[in-house]
Amino acid sequence: MTTKGKVSLLERGLIWVLIQLVLLCGIVLIPRDLLGLPAWSDGINIAARLLGGMILFAGLVLVAISALYLGTNLTIFPHPLDDGSLTQSGIYGIVRHPMYAGVILCGWGYGLFVNSTPGLVLSLILTLFFDRKAHFEEARLRAKYPEYDQYQKRVKKLIPFIY
Repeated sequence: MTTKGKVSLLERGLIWVLIQLVLLCGIVLIPRDLLGLPAWSDGINIAARLLGGMILFAGLVLVAISALYLGTNLTIFPHPLDDGSLTQSGIYGIVRHPMYAGVILCGWGYGLFVNSTPGLVLSLILTLFFDRKAHFEEARLRAKYPEYDQYQKRVKKLIPFIY
């Protein structure tokens, strides 16, 4: 805590945000040929682009819907806002971290769409990263919202009805 009782950027999770930014930039900016990897075959290329485009679109829609439901509770930090409230309705009644799930889908979709093996490897790392970031965030959500334990038991973390 800072001297005025406000939570510092580090305590709010700045490191998590910076790692997330590096991973997302890596997915988008590291081209396949930079690492000397072979091009994907034409058949795989076309199928991957089609599937990747659909997954990327679904991820973008999920991120947008999540942001709308969060409204003024939206923050990039994995620390709840001081004046925030717990969102449990809409998409948040289906999965606890739909924004993270949407960004994960965007990573996988983009990696497929541009035929980037490094992008897919980084998307796997991004998936594991968001699982850990959600764990970090949920400790803070449980501390702030007494009802979070029940919400956590009722709603899955990242994949509806599964995980």
